[in-house]
Amino acid sequence: MSIPVSQIQSRVNAQREDIIQFLKDICAIPSMDSKIGPVGERIQAEMRKLKFDEVRFDKAGNTIGRIGNGKKVIVFDSHIDTVGVGDPSAWKWDPFKGKVEDGVFYARGACDEKGSTPGMIYGMALARDLGLLDGWTAYYFGNMEEWCDGIAPNTFVEVDPKIKPDFVVIGEPTRMLVYRGHKGRVEIKVVSKGKSAHAASNHLGDNAIYKLLPLIAGIRDLEPHLGDHPFLGHGKVTVSDMVVKTPSINAVPDEAIVYIDRRLTFGEDKNAAIEQIRALIPPEHRNAVTVEEMFYDDPTYTGFVFPVDKYFPAWAYEESHPLVKAALATRAAIGLGNDPAGKWNFSTNGIYWAGKAKIPSIGFGPGDEVTAHTTEDSVNLGDVVKATEFYAALTAALDTK
Repeated sequence: MSIPVSQIQSRVNAQREDIIQFLKDICAIPSMDSKIGPVGERIQAEMRKLKFDEVRFDKAGNTIGRIGNGKKVIVFDSHIDTVGVGDPSAWKWDPFKGKVEDGVFYARGACDEKGSTPGMIYGMALARDLGLLDGWTAYYFGNMEEWCDGIAPNTFVEVDPKIKPDFVVIGEPTRMLVYRGHKGRVEIKVVSKGKSAHAASNHLGDNAIYKLLPLIAGIRDLEPHLGDHPFLGHGKVTVSDMVVKTPSINAVPDEAIVYIDRRLTFGEDKNAAIEQIRALIPPEHRNAVTVEEMFYDDPTYTGFVFPVDKYFPAWAYEESHPLVKAALATRAAIGLGNDPAGKWNFSTNGIYWAGKAKIPSIGFGPGDEVTAHTTEDSVNLGDVVKATEFYAALTAALDTK
């Protein structure tokens, strides 16, 4: 099917102000700590206005919107939770009200990842109106992602609505390029046990922190020895947090925990990565220090629990893959050029869609991931509007015969 570029662009231009206001509205609603109920209600109101066929919350509290009942299924995935704002005094503007400067909108979640939601929703409605979704079922999936990548799409496929799509478009920021993969990761917890004593008699205790010092130094020096891949790049590892348990600040701590973020490139195995960490424990401490893969079983804001391990596989598709080719053709057709497909440096829900469920997935969204989680969280408003054209046109470029 040919892409009716002029019709799409004309209609998107007519809806420009609605799209921009919609983005401002959803950024103004805090959705930190996975509390996505209120922002989901605002998004659902917009989908009802655009006459989606189905609009609702799923069991976990994610927002689902559907258009069509065709045999081919495509999902537009945008996480609508955000990280917190940190120190409010570090912001030069209200992080929820935001500001517009030189065509760029600055607000918490503008880049990561509310910036893709308006384009996806308006793009889906436009595709329907132009007949580009004939034979398709299209879903908008506004979900929780910040605290556990992939758990939301896992529930989409296995819990509600129990549908395995044929294609997925992930709206994480891609600088308006097509992305086709990223590294995976595994989250690791190391626990050191010691013996408490009064600090004045520390010789009677066994300091749990000291047992971890060789391991922490080993992690610091480990990265040059990790795997590498021509497209996904080099494996990464860092100590990301530390928690100490002690009776008081005047006592020898009897427990210390470090958390490790290990980014996995192709050719690296999660079990081998865990063993790399275990091997850094000095022999004399191995009975007192344990290493384990982390597990996520926190309830969502609705109380729903979906236990998963915190292992997220690497994934990538070749530029010759039909979905990647269609995405690149769509991007060129709407006037964005012929740049090659790229990759994210961070992790997305693609670790489930493509990494675990093997569902063909690509990324396309406004914004640059370098501003994510910072006080410069921002997105170009022109790109937010332009992305609508891409989401509207993509199914026309997909050969599904």
